[in-house]
Amino acid sequence: MSARLPLWGLAAGILGLVVQWIAEPAKFNPFPPGIVFIAVFGALTVFTARRWWGPIFAVLISLWIVFGGLAAGQLTPNLTSSNAGTVGGTVVMSLGLLFAAGAGIMAILVAWRARGRRGTT
Repeated sequence: MSARLPLWGLAAGILGLVVQWIAEPAKFNPFPPGIVFIAVFGALTVFTARRWWGPIFAVLISLWIVFGGLAAGQLTPNLTSSNAGTVGGTVVMSLGLLFAAGAGIMAILVAWRARGRRGTT
């Protein structure tokens, strides 16, 4: 499994935030900060791509935004909004980030197992 796969999920997360921003620009002043967080953690994922644990950054930011957003009560209002752009953007963001987390976990496990088969510690 490629360590690039989680990056596609992070890109979908950013796309979802951009859709939300276009739908309700007043909600974000001046722009969604999640874009910066996802981009930074994506860059960390790229910079550590040669390490078996590199995708952990994609996993962490994805789970923090989705489950942290649910726990803080910020994700649910977006999903029940009367603005279709907000709902659609939130769905795209959430699905992309959940994909990034799952793909990142799988990439870590595959790389870790391959590392063990090579006999390196």
